[in-house]
Amino acid sequence: MTTLVLDNGAYSAKIGYSHEKVSVIPNCQFRSKTSRLKTFTANQLDEIKDPSGLFYILPFQKGYLVNWDVQRKVWDHLFGKEIFKVDFADTSVVITEPYFNFTSIQESMNEILFEEYQFQAALRINAGSLSAHRYFQVNNQELCCIVVDSGFSFTHIVPYCRGKKMKDGICRINVGGKLLTNHLKEIISYRQLHVMDETHVINQVKEDVCYVSQDFYKDMDIAQLKGEDNTVMRDYVLPDFSSIKKGFCKPREEMNFTGKYKTGEQILRLANERFAVPEMLFHPSDIGIHEMGIPEALVNSINNMPEEMQPHFYKNIVLTGGNTLFPGFRDRVYKEVRSLTPTDFQVSVLQPPNPISYPWEGGKLLAENPDFDEMVVTREDYEENGHFICEEKFDI
Repeated sequence: MTTLVLDNGAYSAKIGYSHEKVSVIPNCQFRSKTSRLKTFTANQLDEIKDPSGLFYILPFQKGYLVNWDVQRKVWDHLFGKEIFKVDFADTSVVITEPYFNFTSIQESMNEILFEEYQFQAALRINAGSLSAHRYFQVNNQELCCIVVDSGFSFTHIVPYCRGKKMKDGICRINVGGKLLTNHLKEIISYRQLHVMDETHVINQVKEDVCYVSQDFYKDMDIAQLKGEDNTVMRDYVLPDFSSIKKGFCKPREEMNFTGKYKTGEQILRLANERFAVPEMLFHPSDIGIHEMGIPEALVNSINNMPEEMQPHFYKNIVLTGGNTLFPGFRDRVYKEVRSLTPTDFQVSVLQPPNPISYPWEGGKLLAENPDFDEMVVTREDYEENGHFICEEKFDI
């Protein structure tokens, strides 16, 4: 029996057999301006000649799986003969879903996995539980950890003790990668160039030039200086999809501080946008979202836990999800949590080498665990007891 591990995120699906490597594939469909009629699915994105004005069709909205037609097409493509060639009669699946997922969505997922695809067994689990499993596997002397999963739709903060999630401490911040990209689109459209339709390009800009400031006001002052003194300013060369396939940051020595460039490239000049956009993860109130930032929510979540556990959480903070890849993210979380914490507690923040596929690796380890067969629901179980057995076994 092989096991397919699928961390089904709102932006990308992390998928692979438990004995192989992980593939990160966009979990959506695309239409391009040029070929209006053709829909591209998942990793067919690379086939689009001109990805400007790319139109996304996402299966997730506000972090929950609502568009099953799109999700089916993506899954058909992933499980099909082009990519994973899944033999459903001999495969069990580990699939992730968000915390406190709606029952209706859970039931639809059961039906699709067992009745349409006919997997032999399934385990539905939260991505954070997989991350915690992976963390406890490596640090087996630790009893507690708190997982910060900052993804496309939201950021979840979830404490785990001995592998179990502590429901009282779960916290969700409605700031994710999608909001950051959209905010950057708005700022750039207002200040220099209309890019509201260029989600794909601006997402790339965000990944290439944004960083988390360690001292917001100091960086703000630097960003207002003129010429060479402005160490924050960067010129980003936008792709034209003929000679420049992918946008890039101009090296500092090639930057022209005074006037225009002689070459015909289209340039975005970014200064305070570089750190003001990721700052929203730390201060959502800056753009009118009345919620706590990540460090404050972390401390708040830990304070809801029994007192004797608190020091254990502080020294096992795990960062996962794509937003944690901003340069300076880990240091800023450490710095702020440290300043909000009593001095006698030790604070340690771990950022795994690949925070995006970290939960997937946890799923891989779980699939090789001897207790794995106890955790799944088999197709016979499901056919006999229906949704009830899934509700009983899966702790969502």
